[in-house]
Amino acid sequence: MGLPVVGMVGGGQLSRMTHQAAISLGLSLRVLADGTHDSAALVARGVTVGEHTSLQDLRDFADRCEVVTFDHEHVPGELIEALEADHPVYPSSAALRHAQDKLVMRERLAALSVPVPPFTPVATLRDVEGFGAHVGWPLVLKAATGGYDGKGVWVVRDAAEAQEVLSSGIRLLAEQKVPLRRELAAVVARSPYGQAAAWPVVETVQSDGICVEVVAPAPDLDEDRALEAQSLALRLADELDVVGVLAVELFELDDPAGAPGPLLVNELAMRPHNSAHWTIEGSRTSQFEQHLRAVLDYPLGTTSLTAPWVVMANVLGGDTDDGFDERLHLLLARDPALKVHLYGKGVRPGRKIGHVTALGERLGNVRRRARQGAHWLRTGEWFEEPAKGDLR
Repeated sequence: MGLPVVGMVGGGQLSRMTHQAAISLGLSLRVLADGTHDSAALVARGVTVGEHTSLQDLRDFADRCEVVTFDHEHVPGELIEALEADHPVYPSSAALRHAQDKLVMRERLAALSVPVPPFTPVATLRDVEGFGAHVGWPLVLKAATGGYDGKGVWVVRDAAEAQEVLSSGIRLLAEQKVPLRRELAAVVARSPYGQAAAWPVVETVQSDGICVEVVAPAPDLDEDRALEAQSLALRLADELDVVGVLAVELFELDDPAGAPGPLLVNELAMRPHNSAHWTIEGSRTSQFEQHLRAVLDYPLGTTSLTAPWVVMANVLGGDTDDGFDERLHLLLARDPALKVHLYGKGVRPGRKIGHVTALGERLGNVRRRARQGAHWLRTGEWFEEPAKGDLR
């Protein structure tokens, strides 16, 4: 039929789930993986083993694809720029730089008058102390590049703690530790033609810097605030010329009266994102199908919900995978309506190895089922149900 081949650099779970979406569209997805045991390499046929830091490997891979995209942000910008000379690459090196470098992103957003936490680049203890005197302690120090899932982020209460981080030699920025009410995410997609689509704004729940739960739509978020978040994400997709999925992670601040305060942009991701895994079952078009449509400049799909409430809970690795098959069997028997996605990754404590999605009419029930499913897969134990108010 001559349908185009999409190449995705990176063989993780995002490539694995994009491969599933490609099948239903009749497309071929090729994957550049680090090794044959990568998550996507275990299920995809068109796998090339190579280094994402090698221009020759990238070129050889791209030569067999109509368009190239990414499941992570770790390909050096200069290599992407060189690849763009001969191949369509989405997102572009110019756009992706804002997801690869937090300082570049903060400076660009500030120039666009997009609200972000107060920040400054820091290289010395004097820099940190000066910023702390200006905005108050504690501060958040962040690695400008390379951080993810809580790695590369340090909350420091004083100069002594800051000095420990500075001694690592990592390029850093400092941010004010803002008073959070909760974290939200606005996920959108944009095509080269300029068509764009937005999913409902979600609430994300973090533990030790790792997203453990996503609730769609975000509870108790009024329509004006949801439209504000979606409009901001769509504006950024256009301003930064993003092609594909863009996830905008947001801080919703508390005001002194305890009511919802302003929205600040925390992070950007220009690829399918953990905050939208729920879309596989919970939206008419999943983020993975939408990303493929976008990079191929196909018409984008509808993003409406398939149920009033959708909750995704990440499955984190425990101390061992002994008995995991039995736990999966028992979970599916206990709650046949749960949707379980496992990534084919080795188990180690705290590692994301899958997710569980629940859908339904009542938020408390849906949230409880997703949480219990993920907890059971990790531990083999059913936790005590929290008080009704804890589940909203």
